[in-house]
Amino acid sequence: MKQITVIGAGAWGTALASLYARAGNDVVLYGRDAAAMAAIAAEHRNAAYLPDIELPAALRATSDPRIALEHAETVLFVLPAQALDGASEALARFVPKTALLVLCAKGIDRKSGRFASQIVRERLADNPFCVLSGPSFARDVARGLPTAVTVAAPTIALAEAASEQLSTEAFRCYASDDIAGVEAGGALKNVLALAAGMAIGRGLGESAKAAIVTRGFAELRRLGDAFGAQPETLMGLSGLGDLILTCSSEQSRNFAYGVALGRGVDRTDLKLAEGVYSAGIAARLARERAIEAPILEVVSHILAGEISVDEAMRTLLARPLRREAESV
Repeated sequence: MKQITVIGAGAWGTALASLYARAGNDVVLYGRDAAAMAAIAAEHRNAAYLPDIELPAALRATSDPRIALEHAETVLFVLPAQALDGASEALARFVPKTALLVLCAKGIDRKSGRFASQIVRERLADNPFCVLSGPSFARDVARGLPTAVTVAAPTIALAEAASEQLSTEAFRCYASDDIAGVEAGGALKNVLALAAGMAIGRGLGESAKAAIVTRGFAELRRLGDAFGAQPETLMGLSGLGDLILTCSSEQSRNFAYGVALGRGVDRTDLKLAEGVYSAGIAARLARERAIEAPILEVVSHILAGEISVDEAMRTLLARPLRREAESV
């Protein structure tokens, strides 16, 4: 039995906490909202994020970081990318120096352009760490449905050890030492899912969505290559696999947000879509590296209120025709 602490009580954090508690580990779920944590502990249900999932009775929940982290052997940081810097700084003094850190954020810090591994290495430099990413919906994992993801670490030995530790009967982890590739795929697919959702929301059809996903993946590969990603990683679970899932269902917050954008409906009550925060910085990073990324660019302009969805689609359709292989 492992002592596992999950930082972040949203849907994904709750799902992972439930997964590992059901697997027989001693799991503590940490969130800042004391009332919400007390309700989870008492009712064994996260009413705000997974109201239809009954959580294991053995799963503990707390808003006290000292209690949450005191005996942790493994710490899962399951926070939005934009919150990771502040949270890791605030919690660093409570994290045991030997604990394995598992970074589950999919995004780019919009202020600094850093990925999760770069942020946490600054705040918790002494701890071993890995990155977990791949095609996974929180509700599926919470229900115990089969899921496969990638776990990347600075060395393949650590990645293999972490993958073995983090795998369960239905949750399979595949090892990699390509942190750049895993993080690039996880962040950029969110922005592309917004574009795919906009196409559906605007009534442009599945064919248009398929074109956006395919051409968007070419942009993901170009930018991933600039970050040092390995091509096979981008073609794997944490790249193409995650992109396909995220663009296929309104279970995806990013796809659902894009659909709402395309329809022009109120988005006030929609849950956090990480791609909304990553789009601008992703487009900027592409421009700084002179990388052609028209889909990332128009998504960032739409979110900034600079162009409409219709104008963006006209811009994309007006691009010069060329050989397909030349633009991959």
